[in-house]
Amino acid sequence: MTKIFALFLTLLIANIGYAEARETPSPTPIVPHVTPSAPNIQATAYVLVDFDSGKTIASKDPESRIEPASLTKIMTGYVVISELKNGTIQMNDEVTISTKAWQMPGSRMFIEVGKKVTVQDLIKGMVIQSGNDASVALAEHVAGSEEVFAELMNRYAQSLDMTDTHYVNATGLPHPDHYTTAKDLAILTKALIKNFPDEYKWYSEKKFTYNGITQYNRNKLLWQDASVDGLKTGHTESAGYCLVTSAKRDNMRLISVLLGAESAKQRVQESQKLLNYGFRFFETHKLYAPGQRLNEARIWEGKQDMIELGLTDSLHVTIPRGQYKNLVIESSIDAQITAPVKKGQALGKLYISFNNEVLIERPLVALNDVEEGSFFKKIIDQIKQLLSRLFGFLGL
Repeated sequence: MTKIFALFLTLLIANIGYAEARETPSPTPIVPHVTPSAPNIQATAYVLVDFDSGKTIASKDPESRIEPASLTKIMTGYVVISELKNGTIQMNDEVTISTKAWQMPGSRMFIEVGKKVTVQDLIKGMVIQSGNDASVALAEHVAGSEEVFAELMNRYAQSLDMTDTHYVNATGLPHPDHYTTAKDLAILTKALIKNFPDEYKWYSEKKFTYNGITQYNRNKLLWQDASVDGLKTGHTESAGYCLVTSAKRDNMRLISVLLGAESAKQRVQESQKLLNYGFRFFETHKLYAPGQRLNEARIWEGKQDMIELGLTDSLHVTIPRGQYKNLVIESSIDAQITAPVKKGQALGKLYISFNNEVLIERPLVALNDVEEGSFFKKIIDQIKQLLSRLFGFLGL
């Protein structure tokens, strides 16, 4: 009987231990977030930038002056679209093709001297077929001559803060004083997409037929990657093979600029590597909208006692994927705010930090005007401030 009881007790203890082991879940291993370095990119220079935040994700010699080749036509297009918006030219304008435009070497739309071609067709010939002849014809129509048009290009570059760019022609044919940088090309591309979203769609068109000749867009990423919707290729013997690309996945848009690849195939492969790296290991978040109320501050001697603070522009941040919880948002507000205050007046600062590094610093501005209060309101507020300082001094 004693043996039977001992055996029963042993089995009972074993079952309890088994049940406890079964009910106790094993701890979930902590998997660290790892962001690798950018891949090795075969190019003279490159830059990968987030469209919304402006964050440079990867780069190599982004401020080195290079020959832009046909990437020049991004600015040619920007100027032409700007002039269309300004009403100085129209899409249905008929442009008489000059001998100079007809004789242009390199990539061509195959327009004929003396013939009339619409601005719309010339734009497609420049954007899709990279026609040097179309670019010169547009330049002459906008400014009277390619030389004067180049002056316009430089003025637009200055307005966009493209500080290391200078143009002497509308095509990108080599010239010692014709240069830009990967950084400036990214600035230009962002401006084109942001300011002219409808016209930007032209850069995703894969082919164009003119004069019985069909030519295909040289940006082969349009066929290879469904998220790619632009932008422009370039090539000369001295510049090598170049490609500016933009792609959008899950509300995140990236711009890549790749310069000086050794072949048309290589510029596509290396640009794809850059885009895949950016989308795989980074994410962009919209934190605040322009005019959104972020804080409230005391204002003295005004018609109201409180003033709302926010940002003038939307605020996006690009960080390594999966690290959103590690963002730190802080703000500082001016100690003394006295009416009158104008809308947009800076009254503090907003700081966005990540891993103990300040990523973004923006002014906090007044979201509305606050006028001076009445004589009695000002006197009352002055007394309140005096008493506050007195009590503070006395430690009360």
